[in-house]
Amino acid sequence: MKKLGIIVNPVAGMGGRVGLKGSDGIEILKKARELGAKPESPLRATDALKSVARIKDQIEVYTYPQEMGEDEARAAGFEPIVLGSIKSGETSPEDTMRAAAEMIEKGVDLLIFAGGDGTARNIYSAVGDKIPVLGIPAGVKIHSAVYAVNPHSAGEVAALYLEGSVVNIREAEVMDIDEDAFRAGRVSAKLYGFLKVPEERRMQNVKSGARSETVEAQGIAADIVANMEKDVYYIIGPGTTTRNIMQRMELPFTLLGVDVVKNKELIANDISEKNLYEIVKANKARIVVTAIGGQGHIFGRGNQQVSPRVIRAVGKANIKVVASRDKLVALQARPLLVDTGDPELDNELCGYTRVTMGWEDYTMYKVSN
Repeated sequence: MKKLGIIVNPVAGMGGRVGLKGSDGIEILKKARELGAKPESPLRATDALKSVARIKDQIEVYTYPQEMGEDEARAAGFEPIVLGSIKSGETSPEDTMRAAAEMIEKGVDLLIFAGGDGTARNIYSAVGDKIPVLGIPAGVKIHSAVYAVNPHSAGEVAALYLEGSVVNIREAEVMDIDEDAFRAGRVSAKLYGFLKVPEERRMQNVKSGARSETVEAQGIAADIVANMEKDVYYIIGPGTTTRNIMQRMELPFTLLGVDVVKNKELIANDISEKNLYEIVKANKARIVVTAIGGQGHIFGRGNQQVSPRVIRAVGKANIKVVASRDKLVALQARPLLVDTGDPELDNELCGYTRVTMGWEDYTMYKVSN
């Protein structure tokens, strides 16, 4: 029987909804909890493992106690072999590295883990190139290419690999950024190494670096601002493309957060999910988002403040996607992606959407989950 290792970073992604742009560090986790943040990673891990469960009679599962994998594995229908010990509620990067090392000793054929870029770094430190791994995206910032495009895809790829339908392995980048600089609006990304991952189209690409301002970006900003409606709240998502929209109105902006504008006046900078929902549930609103370069995600990567309930309150018809022609060409016909954490909503968002590429320059582009 094939052996599957499962590790869950239970606190990954907790900073996203409350606008903290990450979850690394004890103080940040404390602040996230004070702001009402709830764990996202366990649910996303369970979703992935339910996709693996179709071959549960063909595999042997190893995991770590309680919230680090045992709970999620059992919720997905597995009876795992539980290794090691943890202090529940106080897990650490050291627990992740220790769990990975113990699973190598057990000879697992594939290690699947839930987390973000910090978790990928921990896995890389413990695993190196010893075994294939596969990431379940559950963090705020996911620049690394070791993750599948969403939890369901992670589970499907894991199952295909374990049953022998996917056989090729490739090296995937482990990237991470300086979170303190990230919160200050600066992206300082670093390559830490490479992990072996199954080669399959549902694995995401490494996030490309920030692009400089272009004529297209200025045209996008001019088009969006010129068509803003009176008394409508505009939710401006993170990114260098959307930054131009705020700059055109001469308003302060949060490069890596979410801002709100009404009648071309600033309502809020770097707003949290809770406060954003309070605005949209009772008012007419529009969401303006851009695609992440190299990956194509429009929801679920760095803009978790725009949560499923926020999107539902605003409505699919009121989502405006902006992206330069170069950014779309670089996707090489791959679709734009959604990974909101709500599979039903992701399905509703699929199809074709209008993308603003410049001043009065639009195209219809496919959106997929």
